Formats: sequence, C-alpha cells, structure tokens
Amino acid sequence: MYTGIVQGKESVLSLNKNNGFSTLIVSNHNHFFTDVTVGASVAIDGTCLTVTQFNDDNVAFDISDFTTDTTTLKFLAMGDEVNIERSHQMNKENGGHSLYGHMEGMAEVVEFTATGETYRLVIRIPQDNIQYFFLRGFIGLHGCSLTINGIDEENKTIALNLIPETLRMTNLGKIKVGDFLNYEIDQTTRTIVDTLSRTLSRRS
Repeated sequence: MYTGIVQGKESVLSLNKNNGFSTLIVSNHNHFFTDVTVGASVAIDGTCLTVTQFNDDNVAFDISDFTTDTTTLKFLAMGDEVNIERSHQMNKENGGHSLYGHMEGMAEVVEFTATGETYRLVIRIPQDNIQYFFLRGFIGLHGCSLTINGIDEENKTIALNLIPETLRMTNLGKIKVGDFLNYEIDQTTRTIVDTLSRTLSRRS
C-alpha cells in the first residue's frame, strides 16, 4: 500500500524488452533504496512494481507486458525522471490517501496553466470512469495523491491544483498538454458506486 506522497525522483537508466515482460532499471542517486530487498514493492510513477535486483547504484524491476501496455511506462526512455514511493510502513504517518499502485489506465492532459506559483491541471478520464470521481475526493496521478477541485462529467474531465512543493518533488512540473498520466481510482469509492449501481439495476 502507498500514501501518494512521492518521496522524490530517480532517473531511468534502461528499459529492455524481454519475452512477455520488460526490465526497468532506475538510479539510486537519492538513496531511496538503501534498505531495499528483492521482492519489495515500489511505486514507479504510481505503478506498483517488484524489485528483482539491486546494488548501491541502481534498482531493477520486471514489468509485465499488460502493465507496460496500459500505463505510461511504455513511453519511458533513458534519462527520464520517474516518481518514487516506497511502500507504506504501518508505524509511519500517512500524510496522503490509501493507494495500491494498481493503475486504471492513462488520463490525457488537456490543460496545464500557471496560476502564480501553482498550476491548474485538467485531465480527461477515459471510458466511463468519471463516475468514480467526486468534488473534494482524490485521485492517484503518477503516484501523487491529489484532491479534485473541479469536475465536468459531460466532458469527462477533472481539475486539480498543483502546489510548488508537488512540482518540486515530482515530475509533474514537466508535463504538457497532450501528455498522458497514470491514474488510480479510490477503491472504496469504486466499491460503493458499483454496489449501488448493481443494487439499483436489480430493482428496476
């Protein structure tokens, strides 16, 4: 489990295609992986991946073709920065929301506008998944837990505001219109919406 509080960024060193999976290697410049072990879970741009190898300088992850195809991980190239969050420890503060690193897919950036030192970000949610988002609710976006400040169900878009600290600590400051971001739905909200929808459909 994760909190959506990104610890910082690391650089992609390589992404190699294998038979049915790819191997991603990222740097350890900021020493996020000092105590990592093989089998540990790490969120890379929000996507929960398993550590397969490591040394003092870098960490390797294997990514299934399904995960690669459904997330922005397929767009990664050498030198790209990725958001890093280690899995949450139960005795530590949770300053965000409960995330699982299970990406729903990719949301398209339709607006990214500076407002003073903050940025207004508007993304389009694909398919019918807009039903799972609510004003003042939250979304996991590239691993960041963000509060929804506006929602347009007709156009299937949600609006968020990025504060300077979020821009400093994550790679969201480099996005542009037309980019895609990994997004995660709050599973509690999904359960409630789906349960109510099924119950109401049975009564009709």
